[in-house]
Amino acid sequence: AGQPVTLPCSIPGYHGMVLWLRDGMALGVNRDLSGYPRYDIVGDHSKGEYYLLIQRTEIQDDAFFECQAIQAAIRSRPARLTVLVPPDDPVIVGAPVVSLRAADHLNLTCHADNAKPAAAIIWIRNGLVLSGAMYSKTLLRDGKRESTVSTLYLSPSDIESGQQITCRASNKAVPNGKDATVTIDIQHLPIVNLTMEPQPALEGNLVRFHCAAKANPPIIYYRWAKGGNVIPDTSADTYEVLVDHSFFTEPVSCEVTNALGHTNVSRNVDVYFGPRMAAEPQSLQVDLGSDAVFNCAWTGNPSLTIVWMKRGSGVVLSNKNTLTLKGVKQEDAGKYVCRAVVPRVGAGEKEVSLTVNGPPTISSTQTQQALYGEKGQIKCFIRSTPPPDRIAWSWKETVLESGTSGRYTVETVSTEEGVISTLTMSNIVPADFQTIYNCTAWNSFGSDTEIIRLKEQDTLRLAVIVGVAVVAFFALSILLGTLGAFCCTRFQRNLKGVGSAKKDIRVEIVHKDHNAARQSEEHTNIKQMMVSESSIIHKQCSSLNP
Repeated sequence: AGQPVTLPCSIPGYHGMVLWLRDGMALGVNRDLSGYPRYDIVGDHSKGEYYLLIQRTEIQDDAFFECQAIQAAIRSRPARLTVLVPPDDPVIVGAPVVSLRAADHLNLTCHADNAKPAAAIIWIRNGLVLSGAMYSKTLLRDGKRESTVSTLYLSPSDIESGQQITCRASNKAVPNGKDATVTIDIQHLPIVNLTMEPQPALEGNLVRFHCAAKANPPIIYYRWAKGGNVIPDTSADTYEVLVDHSFFTEPVSCEVTNALGHTNVSRNVDVYFGPRMAAEPQSLQVDLGSDAVFNCAWTGNPSLTIVWMKRGSGVVLSNKNTLTLKGVKQEDAGKYVCRAVVPRVGAGEKEVSLTVNGPPTISSTQTQQALYGEKGQIKCFIRSTPPPDRIAWSWKETVLESGTSGRYTVETVSTEEGVISTLTMSNIVPADFQTIYNCTAWNSFGSDTEIIRLKEQDTLRLAVIVGVAVVAFFALSILLGTLGAFCCTRFQRNLKGVGSAKKDIRVEIVHKDHNAARQSEEHTNIKQMMVSESSIIHKQCSSLNP
């Protein structure tokens, strides 16, 4: 790698186009290799010389090359160019000085990367090659270079403090190899014992940690950490703190350092704390008849108890993290509570909702009003989970889902509570008050329909009727006054002939609105007829809106 190389290709007597290929990919014709700045075509073309010069050879040049005489339809033998890459400088893990405690085995690891072919590694001590090393290599992503790792194991009896051990990596590109050296230093790391008082401790109470250590060479400093994060402003061998729940899962560690290195010892605190949520349950929306699975996880110390219940019910549904409701029904919809209790410490709960998908429900005023000659509207309110797939208005022979048809326009608006579909009629005519309007909604679970009538809003006519009624009332009052005076005179004349046999007569007048009852019965019959025909309307809508 990095050296130039020339690949000769001679075609005596040929003066046509010559094409060079690398691994089957065309590089360029004749001298035009503009896409490859490190490549040039050299040689005397009059003699048929089309030599490929590669400057500063790189790993991608490790390939098969071939030249072709296009007009003569001939090609050369494929030539394999092998690019040799020396390994990177070898690296011994822990170098330049590896410290170990007395009586410990020594494990040295050396790696030499990015070599082609893979580097061979040997270990040398005092001029002698050490045996027993383990060797492995890994092919890199480019499929050409390799990395080599060698691990040397030495027993305590085979090592001495101050010894130097060399790792030498070599291949064809660097036959003499490259060296890395490590010095062995056998010392005693600090021996640490971490204690705490009191144990166990209630959340919010004071706990004292003590880090007792022995070391050779002497201790330089102490460092405290919690959950892997260094605690600032603490450098003595003791540490005091008001503990909370996090100390139960995030251990406190004491790291003692000397000239050789450091020793780290950590311990969890047995903190008693009330329930804390580890995995929050999620509200669900499921189809009718399918399963609903809630998951809820709490942490607490000592061990906690989990209870699943439906809000408003005292029945325990589950004592596990998971609550499974098989084949849910509409009545299963509602609020569910995951409650956790730590005995003598505390309790906590989380509420979730279960929504069960079902057919839509329409709730609208069955009789709505509009002014004659003005623009009128009929509104249809739909509650549906999932949202309705289709909403259609039908009257007479007309079916309209959205947009405008003649005097009629349908608009649909979604709200937090449901969907409002509005049928707007411009220039209300008398026939509109005689028409029966049907609002139908569908979703994947079924449909619902509502019959709506339009009633004329008599604002001006009502005022005229009231005025006429007032005048008629005064006229009738005068007439009744006159008639009363006349009847009173006649009554006094005939009073004597009536006698003591007169009886009281009670008259009870019962009013019954036959028309209202008839109208209610008619509405029920029409709605039943519309519901039974909703599938027919749906098919008509499907054909109109493919």
